[in-house]
Amino acid sequence: MTRETLFALRQTIAHIEGRTEVDLDVARREPEASGFGGRASERDETKVLSIGLQALDGPMEGGIPLDAVTEIRSGRLGDAGAASGFVMALSACLLAHSSSGSGPVRILWIGDETVAREVGLPHAAGLQDYGLDPQYLLYARPRRIEDGLWLAEAGLASGVFCAVILEVCGNPRRFGLTESRRLSLKARSAGRPLLLLRQGGEEEAGSTVFRARIRPSSAQSRILPDGSALGGGIANPVFQVTLEKSRLPAPVDIHLEWNPYERLFSLATVLPAPAANEQTNSGSVLSPSADRQDCTSSLGAVVAFGRAS
Repeated sequence: MTRETLFALRQTIAHIEGRTEVDLDVARREPEASGFGGRASERDETKVLSIGLQALDGPMEGGIPLDAVTEIRSGRLGDAGAASGFVMALSACLLAHSSSGSGPVRILWIGDETVAREVGLPHAAGLQDYGLDPQYLLYARPRRIEDGLWLAEAGLASGVFCAVILEVCGNPRRFGLTESRRLSLKARSAGRPLLLLRQGGEEEAGSTVFRARIRPSSAQSRILPDGSALGGGIANPVFQVTLEKSRLPAPVDIHLEWNPYERLFSLATVLPAPAANEQTNSGSVLSPSADRQDCTSSLGAVVAFGRAS
C-alpha cells in the first residue's frame, strides 16, 4: 500500500509538471524506468545546450535545457559581476547555437533596478570584447518585479528571442514558487530557455531544473608564444561553479575558464593560495639589521590628564 501511494503521488506530480505519467506496473518491475536509481535515457540533444565538458554536462543531463528555467545565483552582491559574466558567456553560446540553425538570434535581458544601482549597467564595448555582440542583446530595466515577470513571459511567448534572462535581487516576496512555476510552464510551452539570474540571494525552492552558484576565481597569468608568463598580465576569466541542484545527490564544484575569442569553456587549474608567512612580493625588501632598535618595545609610562573644572 505504501509503494502504491508513493507511485500515485509521483503520477500526480508528473501530471502537474506536464511530464509523461509513470506507469505503476512498469515502475514496480523496472525502478530505473520510473526515475528511481538512475535515468532511463539522456535528454533530447536538440533540447539542451552542451557546455562541452563532461564534468558539467554529465550532472546536467547533457547541458543547459533549452525549454526550461535554469537558475544562476550569487551569494552576495559582491559576486554579481562574476554571476553576470557567467550568464553572458552562456548567452554567447546560446547565440552561436541559435545562429547555426534557423532560430532567432536575439537575447532579452531583464535587469533589476537595485542591482543596476549597486553594480552598474552592461557596457557595449566590454560585451564585444567578452565574445557577445551587443547588437543582439536587448536590455530592459523595469521598476517592479511584477513588470519584470510580465516581460519575461511576453519575451518567451513572442518567439523572437533565443533566450530570456530575468535578473532579480535577493529573494523578493513577490517572486515565489507560484511565479517560478508559471515561468517554467511558459518556457516549456514556448520551447525557449529562461536564465534566472539571482543576485545576492539564498537558495530557494522553485521550478528551476538546475541551479548553480557562481563565485569569482583566480585567473592565471597570460602565456606568451614562447611559453613564458607575461608579468602583470591577466588571462581569461575563471569562475567557480557550484552546481547545487542537479540529478546528483551532492553538489558539483568545478572551476571554468571562459575563452571569449573561441567562445568555449574549459576546466581551469587553480593554484593554491600562498601561506600567510610566505613572501609573495618578488621585489627587493629591507633585511632586518642586527643593531637596529626593537620596534616592538613598550610604550613607556602612561600620562593621565586631570579633568577640567
